[in-house]
Amino acid sequence: MKQVTINDIAKLAGVAKSTVSRYLNGGSVGQETRDKIERVIRETNYEPNQFAQSLKSKQTKMIGVIVPRLDSYAASRTMMGIDERLTERGYQMLVVNTAQQTEREIEQLYNLAKQKVAGIIWLGTTVTERHLQAIQDIQIPVLLIGQEHEQVHSLVYPDFDAAYALGKQFMDWGHRDIIYVGVEEYDIAVGQARRDGFLRAFQEVDANVTTYTTTFKIEDAIPIGEALAEITDRATLVVCATDNIALGVLKGLANAGKTVPGDISVSGFGGYDFTEVLHPSITTVHLPYRRTGSRAADMILQLLTGDTIPMKTFTTFELKLRESVDI
Repeated sequence: MKQVTINDIAKLAGVAKSTVSRYLNGGSVGQETRDKIERVIRETNYEPNQFAQSLKSKQTKMIGVIVPRLDSYAASRTMMGIDERLTERGYQMLVVNTAQQTEREIEQLYNLAKQKVAGIIWLGTTVTERHLQAIQDIQIPVLLIGQEHEQVHSLVYPDFDAAYALGKQFMDWGHRDIIYVGVEEYDIAVGQARRDGFLRAFQEVDANVTTYTTTFKIEDAIPIGEALAEITDRATLVVCATDNIALGVLKGLANAGKTVPGDISVSGFGGYDFTEVLHPSITTVHLPYRRTGSRAADMILQLLTGDTIPMKTFTTFELKLRESVDI
């Protein structure tokens, strides 16, 4: 027999999952809603899992934030936005770093729940069945930033649309021989959505595309830049999946004596502040990391109060057309 979950209780009672969680954890729920939930629990013989039952004491005014790496510009700016908004609302932020290790992400979901955080904001890279099981077990609101899954409330960057828009601009400028430097596909947003958006724009005009794969680290992209220096006579543009990759490629090209955009153009993605003050300044997509953090804080607090929010919410983007790409 299929085990009844709080998702089932919420659907049968016609209320939000967060409302059922609040009821089970002793939070404030209106009498009419309470009656609905209690009736469904009786009819389904629902029993809360042992982990959830162990969370007996009242939760704190603390929001857990799970980040993949502390040295990430995107993560640090996002955390600034989260912290500012939570402070305004009387909450505090508890940050845990997972060093891009899936196992640590799952452990921290449980650990933060044990520390009685009211909710969790998770800057994710991938979503597995074990992540989903942990989220179901802890029975507190979780908001995912940067990735998406139909079972988790997600605040998502429009990676595909932004990449398509920038790629189309490059095609309008006449670039037809492209090098694309991306990351592994396990990262749905960067490894798949961004890549697919660029490739869609390139394919519409039958551009010639050669693909390389690297990591998110600048130092790992430097050898690729050095290698690309050998083919600047046929490729006109290197499109990079992140600004960090673009910086590595720029360094590699410079090591090999090539100039940008004189010998070849280079673009990034992310819109880090310092990409504007470099020479050449980098053409990129600006993503509003700080504003996204503020919005994430608002959304997790909405979930805490039982408000209904969409399962998937998109942020915005802005093209930054600068010196590193030849027009």
